[in-house]
Amino acid sequence: MLKALIFDCDGVMFDSRETNRAYHDHLLAAFGLPRMDEEELEYVHIHNVWESVAYIFRNSAVPVEKVHEFRLRDDYRPFFRYMKMEPDLRPFLTMAHRYFKLAIATNRTNTMEMILEDFDLSGFFDKVMTAENSRHPKPSPEPLLEICETFGCQIDEALYIGDSAIDEECARACAMPFAAFRNSRLAARYYINSFMEISTLPPVAAVMATV
Repeated sequence: MLKALIFDCDGVMFDSRETNRAYHDHLLAAFGLPRMDEEELEYVHIHNVWESVAYIFRNSAVPVEKVHEFRLRDDYRPFFRYMKMEPDLRPFLTMAHRYFKLAIATNRTNTMEMILEDFDLSGFFDKVMTAENSRHPKPSPEPLLEICETFGCQIDEALYIGDSAIDEECARACAMPFAAFRNSRLAARYYINSFMEISTLPPVAAVMATV
């Protein structure tokens, strides 16, 4: 029986593409460099901040250490205005929290806690794994494995909801059932386009019908 639902953040809980564009362009501008192109945007949208900074500064003479020093002093909150929370996220979490343990597995770092606080979502999640508190971030399966260990559940008693090839690889590496969010190109057991649609998936509906 399903016991846990695990969510990616960017591209699932939030449409944050323009947030990532604005933030990483801001980092480049701080060092006098031009904006990202679309290929670079695709990269930073699914990778963690260390990989993203290394990638977008790869052709510059700016030491990445200087970029990280700058970003750690900088305030990320002004970029929240670009984030669009899925309209049915809160209603779904309110309902699902009664039946399942809920967790996040994201490649965000110190910004994840700020987002949960500012959007008043902290109380819904029993575990949050980021690229900062995981020794091996996604696509390693370690974040998913640690969540299952914390919850005391088996891999097949959890469902991971993600939108990228990194999420797909992460779930596949530990054989966790995977639901693709608005991305039919991924190899997944389930395909969904909204949060409320999750409640119609057979393993989710089965729990909600019996508890």
